Amino acid sequence: MASVYPPASVLVARVKSAVVTDSQGTPHPGPSPSVLPGSPPSSGALGSGRGVFLTPPSPRGRWGLVAMATDCTLPQLPWRRVLAVRLPEGHGLPAVAVLQRLVRAEPFQLSISGNLSPWPTYTTSQTILQNVKPCSDDHQKRTSWQQKPFGIGKPRYLEQLENYLRKELLLVELSKDSTQELKLQPYREIFEFFIEDFKTYKPLLSSIKNAYEVMLAHQRERIRALEPLKAKLVTVNEDCNERILAMRAEERHEISMLKKEKMKLLKLIDKKNEEKISLQREVSKLRKSLAEEYLHYLSERDARKILIADLNELRYQREDMSLAQSPGIWGEDPVKLTLALKMTRQDLTRTQMELNTMKANFGDVVPRRDFEMQEKTNKDLQEQLDSLRADYEEVRKEHEMLLQLHMSTLKERDQFFSELQEIQRTSTPRPDWTKCEDVVAGGPERWQMLAEGKNSDQLVDVLLEEIGEGLLREKDFFPGLGYGESVPSFLQFEGPVENKKPTKKDVVNLLKDAWKERLAEEKKEKFQDFFFNFLERRFGPSDAIAWAYTIFENIKLFHSSDVMSQFYAVLMGKRSDSVYVNQKETIAQLLKEMTNTDSQNEGILTMEQFSTILKSAFPLKKEEKILELMEAGGWHSSSNNADFLNYRALFLEDKEGRSEPFVQKLWEQYVEEKNEYLQELKQELGIELYSDVTLPQLRGALMSIDPSLDKQTLNTYISQAFQLPVSELPEEGGEKEEGIVVWLQTALERLQVIDIRRRGPREQEPAS
Repeated sequence: MASVYPPASVLVARVKSAVVTDSQGTPHPGPSPSVLPGSPPSSGALGSGRGVFLTPPSPRGRWGLVAMATDCTLPQLPWRRVLAVRLPEGHGLPAVAVLQRLVRAEPFQLSISGNLSPWPTYTTSQTILQNVKPCSDDHQKRTSWQQKPFGIGKPRYLEQLENYLRKELLLVELSKDSTQELKLQPYREIFEFFIEDFKTYKPLLSSIKNAYEVMLAHQRERIRALEPLKAKLVTVNEDCNERILAMRAEERHEISMLKKEKMKLLKLIDKKNEEKISLQREVSKLRKSLAEEYLHYLSERDARKILIADLNELRYQREDMSLAQSPGIWGEDPVKLTLALKMTRQDLTRTQMELNTMKANFGDVVPRRDFEMQEKTNKDLQEQLDSLRADYEEVRKEHEMLLQLHMSTLKERDQFFSELQEIQRTSTPRPDWTKCEDVVAGGPERWQMLAEGKNSDQLVDVLLEEIGEGLLREKDFFPGLGYGESVPSFLQFEGPVENKKPTKKDVVNLLKDAWKERLAEEKKEKFQDFFFNFLERRFGPSDAIAWAYTIFENIKLFHSSDVMSQFYAVLMGKRSDSVYVNQKETIAQLLKEMTNTDSQNEGILTMEQFSTILKSAFPLKKEEKILELMEAGGWHSSSNNADFLNYRALFLEDKEGRSEPFVQKLWEQYVEEKNEYLQELKQELGIELYSDVTLPQLRGALMSIDPSLDKQTLNTYISQAFQLPVSELPEEGGEKEEGIVVWLQTALERLQVIDIRRRGPREQEPAS
């Protein structure tokens, strides 16, 4: 039977009366009753400040302290265990170490309540602790007959925690809303009780608990964030399934239509085959009837020949009889007549032989008339047969082509379906532009007016302009861009700049006034300097920089306004001001010609007059380009040449600088023609974009694609491409020309800036 020692608290109380000394041998009072076993001693208690050691009293020897702590005499000590905790003679050990060595003599564990319990972690049996002193007489008597140790029981604190946990879990399971969070609460409370009782390990256990709580909260937030995504995923999945079902229904309908068409073609082929078979039967029947007719005519011919021979024989006999009955009639000599008859009969025999020879040789010959008739009939039938054969061959080829087309259609359908699935998987959905009606100022009516006739890219620009206009209105100041080299001269300023907040109409009117002054200017200065000088003249030097920033931000934002977009391109050097000037001159010249044609000055022209004026004003435009301009002006396919057109309305502009579709189409065609002209120039040179092009090569290419170029215009183009003044260009054919080179890409970009266009047809027409 295992010995059961008194609780640790009793052992500590008995140690109080012991002589306690420090490491220098100075005596100290015993430990305070408030110090609990297993917990760190407080100030003034056992082990405070310095190492406190327990030294056994010398009268009792080195095992006296052990006997005193266990309430035994030295003879009553269990020496087998005492040897395990032997204390060194003359060396002081801490009191806690003595108790620990004593406790290690038996496999005891310290419970939360402070009692020494023999319960191991692997035991499940319930036992009752024996309240018996380890060194009493009763204990000595029992050790003699008790061989097996009692079962080891659980500590009472552990049983209380388990009972509490069991009750709380039962209550949670009985509740209606028993979630995992509620089931976790009892365990959390047990863990908190455990932390509170174990003061020594409370910081470590609290940090562990907090780490788990943080992780649970993080996982809970992630779950809460993923729930909307899950719902959205379900919605997208349903939408995709509906689209796939719709596509499959459409494909089934298409397949059914193709099958019907295939059956129709098969029926047509069967019908043609039946017609072919019937025609073959008819041809064979006609051949048979032709053979019968041939035999009939052959027999008729033979009968006719025999009849003719019989008639001739009868006639000869009649003549002979007449000659024999009346010889005096002829007055001829009978001998002579007999001789003549003999000769005649010989001739008849020879003729008969020839006739028989002819019959033998030409017995199967038919008359030419019958032959020609039959030949004509046969030819007609042969032509019909050839035609039917050609039709059959054509139908057969069409059938094969349709089969190939059907197979290729199936392959394309599968390919398109896979591409559609890939696009549906990777691409974003089409935007619903109707959502912008409630956001854009002016409501649905203004949004419909802005979005009319525009694609998605243009609608994005319109939406950005509307958003940018609102943001621009909210700004009171612009940050100055400084005085760097990359900053335009009219924007060089340090510090905040006031936003004047003008309307679109004010900006458009201001830009139109600037263009008027630019056209009236005699000495052309740099456009950026002219613009800033114009603002200084209009608003004064103090407000010029503020208006420069304000107008620059407006024209940079509103690309839909032709006036603003073209002014921004010229101001930033992307386009020469001559482009704008020439475009305005072209529009003015066109309006002048229309006005001259309108003799009544009513502002109305017929479509025929409108077409004639366009063709005379733009002789190099193709017919489809003229039709595009007419359609932009209001002409459509159902219009007559006598329909009238209000030509003055074609050149109007709204208050925000937007032109009518006719003027916009003129500008679009000008840009397209310029790009085509430069593309022809690149193809004529036949070199890569980043290859060098010399001045003679560029001159030759320009003259090749546009032979009508005059020398002044040609020099202007070359001067712009090589960035040389016209006066410094070398003479044509000189040696210096070969030394002037530039990248083709750079030359094309420079030519894109100026007003470059075709001056005549590419090939000169011969003189009449």
